[in-house]
Amino acid sequence: MSGRPHWRLYLPEPVRTLPADLAVVVAIVGLQLLTTLTPGLNETPLRVILGLPFVLFVPGYALVAALFPERGPTVSGSEDAEPGGTDATTETEGSTDPNATGIDGIERVALSFGTSIAVVPLLGLILNFTPWGIRLVPVLVAVSGFTLVAVAAASTRRKALPEDERFAVPYEQWFHAATEELFHPDSRADAALNVLLVVSVLLATASVGYAVAMPKPGESFSELYLLTEGEDGELVADDYPEELVRGEPASLVVGVGNQEHRAVNYTVVVALQRVEVANNSTTVLESDRLRTFEPRVEHNETWHRDHEIRPTMTGERLRLTYLLYKDAPPSPPSVETAYREVHLWVTVRSG
Repeated sequence: MSGRPHWRLYLPEPVRTLPADLAVVVAIVGLQLLTTLTPGLNETPLRVILGLPFVLFVPGYALVAALFPERGPTVSGSEDAEPGGTDATTETEGSTDPNATGIDGIERVALSFGTSIAVVPLLGLILNFTPWGIRLVPVLVAVSGFTLVAVAAASTRRKALPEDERFAVPYEQWFHAATEELFHPDSRADAALNVLLVVSVLLATASVGYAVAMPKPGESFSELYLLTEGEDGELVADDYPEELVRGEPASLVVGVGNQEHRAVNYTVVVALQRVEVANNSTTVLESDRLRTFEPRVEHNETWHRDHEIRPTMTGERLRLTYLLYKDAPPSPPSVETAYREVHLWVTVRSG
């Protein structure tokens, strides 16, 4: 027999004696933090698979465990029979334990889902009134902290109870019952149903895994917009220039948003045009190409460029237009051939 101590003896006593179900809760919290905050892992389906129980079940289970540390009512059965074959509990078989004051497993699971649905939005509401706001990292820290505090309270309350009154998940009973049912069925019909059940579970798991790993891409589109810089330095879609002076600069910010599910090489053409509008049609009489941008934008990212407009022609109701193309534009670029177009109506004075 080896004289080396077991590796669990190196762990702190509160961790070493943590009940199995609460240890699983702590493990889910740790794995969720790891997969969400680690570059690379945060783009894998594992983040979603762990995120669903992390939000919908784990916080509520930890809180319910802290509120109800006692075991729920159990049914006395023939497992208490005497070795000689005489059932000592025949008279009380099917009766519930009157000393149990907790809740049973089904109630505990149902309350865990309901409590999680109530707790997580409440944490988000509290974060909304803090400087951190409702963002990924603050929400992750808040839910994790709440869950770990509830786990500590649940573990402390359970240890304060006599061992025969503490709640414990009957893993071994479930395992033995499942193996007996699967590998030692009472009839061929039960065996066929067991096989069908296993195949159904495997197909359902594979379907969910495929849906998470290969999500159907949403609508593909690109955005083109104009912004100005406010007095506080923030970019706003307001206060656009209406009158310009020939040769003098005016500042604007052009933005491109990529939702094409791939990286795109864009071309943005800036032109000042003298147009004639008649009979619901617009005719370009004169066009001056002012600037050209060629950004490469990754999926789900935006590109901003602060630039100066120096008009060269004068007149009233000139069209300052921005044309967005994927890849290279045709010659000459026009509103009709552009993928996206935004414009401002401006008046340019000579001085």
